[in-house]
Amino acid sequence: MLMLNRRLQVLLDEGRYRRLESEARRRKVAVAALVRDAIDLAYPVTSDRRRRAARALLAAAPMDVPSVEDLRVELDELRGRHDARP
Repeated sequence: MLMLNRRLQVLLDEGRYRRLESEARRRKVAVAALVRDAIDLAYPVTSDRRRRAARALLAAAPMDVPSVEDLRVELDELRGRHDARP
């Protein structure tokens, strides 16, 4: 279970609070839970996902890479320019 140990005071106008309260009632959750969900949605935790992606890239098997000139020719062909550079 998630340990909640930080308190935050946020002042809201009446309209915003009513919207939160109404949505919390509809979902049958506390207003605080709704606020935490909104924070997670607006500011997702990405560091773990990035770390896993970096590990996967670093663990990938090496592959052959064409020369820069071969890549330029391939790009020119994909772009529809068949007048590849000499």
